[in-house]
Amino acid sequence: MDAPHPIRLQPAHADTVRAARPPSDLLTGFAGDPNFMLSLARGLTVLEAFSERKRPLTISQVAQRTQLSRASVRRCLYTLEQLGYVSQQDGHFALRPRVLHLGHAYFSSTSLVSAAQPILDTLSTRIHETSALAILDGTDILYLVRSEVQRVLTHSLGMGSRLPAYCTSIGRLLLAYQPEAVLEAFFEHAELRPRTMQTKVSRTELEAAFARAREVDYVLIDEELEPGLRAIAVPVRALSGAVVAAVSVSVKAAKVSEAEMIARLLTPMREAAAAIGKLIAS
Repeated sequence: MDAPHPIRLQPAHADTVRAARPPSDLLTGFAGDPNFMLSLARGLTVLEAFSERKRPLTISQVAQRTQLSRASVRRCLYTLEQLGYVSQQDGHFALRPRVLHLGHAYFSSTSLVSAAQPILDTLSTRIHETSALAILDGTDILYLVRSEVQRVLTHSLGMGSRLPAYCTSIGRLLLAYQPEAVLEAFFEHAELRPRTMQTKVSRTELEAAFARAREVDYVLIDEELEPGLRAIAVPVRALSGAVVAAVSVSVKAAKVSEAEMIARLLTPMREAAAAIGKLIAS
C-alpha cells in the first residue's frame, strides 16, 4: 500500500482568533465589501450561538449572545428552520441533526482523521488511558480524533467537539507556540473564567505557563478544566517542524499522579505524536 500523501494543516492566525466569535460590529465592518455576504455571516454567527449550550434558546438569548438585533436573529432562525438546520417549539430554538453535515464535510475531506485514528488507538491500548488529537481553532481547541478507553470527563467528547484553549492541556500547549500577534488576539477575545478552583485565568499566569511549556515541550493540566481530571499534552510537529496540533491523554486525578503521568505516558505519547506529524506537510 502506498504511503498517504502528507496533508496540510493551516497554522493559527490573529484574524482567525478574531473571527472565532464575531460580534455585530465586526460583521458590519465588512458592509462596504462587495464580496462579503453579510446575511450569510449573520446566519453562521447565529448557528455558532448554539455551540456551547445544550438547551434550546430563545430569539432574545441568541440576540444577546451574538450582539445582533432581534429582527436579524428572527430572520436568520426562520431561514435556518426552513432549511432544516434548527427546529422551533414554543419560541425556543434548537439545532437539528442536519448541522452535522457541515462538520462531516470537513472531517471527511481530510485524510488525517482516518490516518491518525489507528495511531491513537494503539497509544490508548498501550497506556490504557484515553487519548485525543486536536488543533487550535480561534479561542478553542477542536477535537479531530479521540480514542476513549474510559470516560474521564463528565460529558462525552467526540470528533468536532470543542473546549476552551486556556484551560486544556492541548490548548495551552498550542498557544505556547503561537506568534505574538495570535496571542494578543487570543487575550483580547478569549473569555477567561475559572472552571474550577485551580483554573489559571490571568494573563501573567498563562504566559508563565506558555514559557514553561516551551521549555519542557509538554503541558500538564491539574484539575483546571474539571475537578478530578488531569491531562497531559505533547506537540505534533509537521514535516516543516511547525507545531500544528497536539496529542493529549486524560486521567482521573485520584488514580494517576503527576509524576506517574510524566514517567509513564510522556514517551509513548511523543512517539504517537511523531508518527502523526509525519502525515502533516505544513
